[in-house]
Amino acid sequence: MQRIVSLSMAECSNIEMPLSDAGRVFYGEDRVICSDKRSPRQLLADIKGVIFDLDGTLVESSLNFAQIRQDIGCPEGHDLLEFVDAIVCNHQRTQASLKIQQHELADAAQARWLPGAKQLVEHLCFRTIPQAIVTRNFQQAAAMKVERNSIPIERIVTREDAPPKPDPSGLIAIANEWQIAVSDILYVGDFLYDIQAAQRAGMVSCLYAPAAIPDYAKHADMICHDFDLLTAAFAV
Repeated sequence: MQRIVSLSMAECSNIEMPLSDAGRVFYGEDRVICSDKRSPRQLLADIKGVIFDLDGTLVESSLNFAQIRQDIGCPEGHDLLEFVDAIVCNHQRTQASLKIQQHELADAAQARWLPGAKQLVEHLCFRTIPQAIVTRNFQQAAAMKVERNSIPIERIVTREDAPPKPDPSGLIAIANEWQIAVSDILYVGDFLYDIQAAQRAGMVSCLYAPAAIPDYAKHADMICHDFDLLTAAFAV
């Protein structure tokens, strides 16, 4: 396994940067990297709408997933929401859901913009590019995070509105509302489910990875280490 390398803009003109033995080669401008020979600006040139994940993408999140698993009895390696949905007893399922929601609300009370995210969203507003959020949060927690940080995005899809990611239903619903081809929409997220949802919807996927590059990064169309550079890539 070879790790991705970030180069300065002057250094990385048409320089191949192998990410893994899986066969995808990434090219980059500074700390925004694409999976084909187009520059980030070329890849984004046809983008007419942008959908964001929320936690770990637009705002910070300190959810303790190990504690949540312990609280609801979910084994390691199982998806939390799928585990809860599979609980047969209605009372136990409701109690498990409430425990997850309590963790989400506590997290929402502390959530703040991630570096560069506000500037990116404001730049897209200036460009009149439609934006939406698709999150696995429940509605109240998502609304708190958006309201507390004055995030200027009105269209928000939570797990109560559509099947949670990696199901692409929420993404596709927004594309239909916007009447924009899915191939002309960028989805930005920080986790494997985000990349999978974007792929299944037929959208361009951007993995936000400000620190270490995860193994599943090889499945993304673009890797962004720094939102300031993504903002610049959207510049006219």
